[in-house]
Amino acid sequence: MIRDVTQHVAVLLVSLHIPSAQSLKEKRMILRSLKDRAKAKFNVSVCELDGQDKWQVATLGFALIGNEGRHMDSCLQEILSFVDSYRMCEICDHTIEFY
Repeated sequence: MIRDVTQHVAVLLVSLHIPSAQSLKEKRMILRSLKDRAKAKFNVSVCELDGQDKWQVATLGFALIGNEGRHMDSCLQEILSFVDSYRMCEICDHTIEFY
């Protein structure tokens, strides 16, 4: 039986500009590399949520589930810094939400 536990779902949405992408194929290669590195480094779920048909913009969603909101916020801040340091794209906007 599952006991009543405090749980949080945290989502980081990041809007990106990818100036070096000259085709959808190039954009997908850049995003695949970024997503794979983020998954490996942070053990986070990541998905492209918007801009799939445009070659220089994308919105990525990163999701975490856990029982300590402060730790999850810290992890999402680290992910945001990681994405910001990725030289192939630029962050246009971001938001963090907890559910």
